[in-house]
Amino acid sequence: MKGKEQMPNSGERIGLVYHPDYLVHNQEHHPERKERLEQILSTLEAHPLENKIKKITPLPAELGTVALVHDPGYIESIDEACRQGRRFLDMDTYIVSRSYEVALLAAGGAVAGLKEVLEGECRKVFALTRPPGHHAERNRAMGFCIFNHAAVAARSACRDYGLERVAVIDWDVHHGNGTQHIFEADPHVLYLSLHQSPAYPGTGQLRETGCGAGEGYTINIPLPAGSGDADYLLFFERVILPVLERFKPDLLVISAGQDAYYRDPLAGMSLTHSGYYRMAEALSKTASACCSGRMLLCLEGGYHLQGQAGAVLQVLNAIGRWGLPVPEENPPREPAPATLRRLEEVLQVQSQYWPLRGEK
Repeated sequence: MKGKEQMPNSGERIGLVYHPDYLVHNQEHHPERKERLEQILSTLEAHPLENKIKKITPLPAELGTVALVHDPGYIESIDEACRQGRRFLDMDTYIVSRSYEVALLAAGGAVAGLKEVLEGECRKVFALTRPPGHHAERNRAMGFCIFNHAAVAARSACRDYGLERVAVIDWDVHHGNGTQHIFEADPHVLYLSLHQSPAYPGTGQLRETGCGAGEGYTINIPLPAGSGDADYLLFFERVILPVLERFKPDLLVISAGQDAYYRDPLAGMSLTHSGYYRMAEALSKTASACCSGRMLLCLEGGYHLQGQAGAVLQVLNAIGRWGLPVPEENPPREPAPATLRRLEEVLQVQSQYWPLRGEK
């Protein structure tokens, strides 16, 4: 195909959830705007991926499904706010007249992706939905987020498909306070987050480990600003992958925010496209070993348009084993001393719940 890179005829077909109405929720000059998706789509179209992607068009989520993680009164309040023509739900989270239906469609995108992963031909699906979701609390919009799509999918997997163990891995640069709080007392959903700290929203500290029956099923890895590929991958090797191996999830749900990319304007981390490739590759291998390869990725943040799009491409490249070139943008380095200190702190907290120091 003229003008497109050649790609080896190998790898796995990946489901891609998208609906053009995701572009309707939009405010010019806001970081979370329609160009985020447009750039991703443009980047994917520059490669010969027709036989590598199954396009999935979602329907709006049913209200009862959204109510698995959000209070019915809160859901109704979003509908009413849009009808009244309000412009902001909080100082960060805007709405337009159709934002309620778009938010339902975004939650429906996660549900459609889940259905494909568990019933369809694609074991791995990336839901290109917006607005993002992981900051949305049970009864509160936050941080550009209205409904929590990853949480809807995880809870639906347990209710509608009878899964006993779901792992949610959140690599967005900001802590997913909404997802953590929704599941912090639930031992069936393991929540793991790597995030910049200090940073918005200020949650996700080391000793936030869950409560009640869910104690030990929340793992927070707050990383210092400037953390890059080596730092993230160290925690994958020493914490995330061993915990997943022990937990043996039936499904991996990834809150896939690409705002830890080193050029993102709203954060201060140093991940590269290679780092995203390697994180996704590691999770894909774990999924193959523990849950028949089943992975659902839900788009979260990412505000450098080209950087986010390139990271999404490399995530798909990794989980699909497509063999596209992986750019090396920054010289590799060893984990920073601050990372090694933080690793010891994480091990100290989490080793009371998980065998992370070589214990059997």
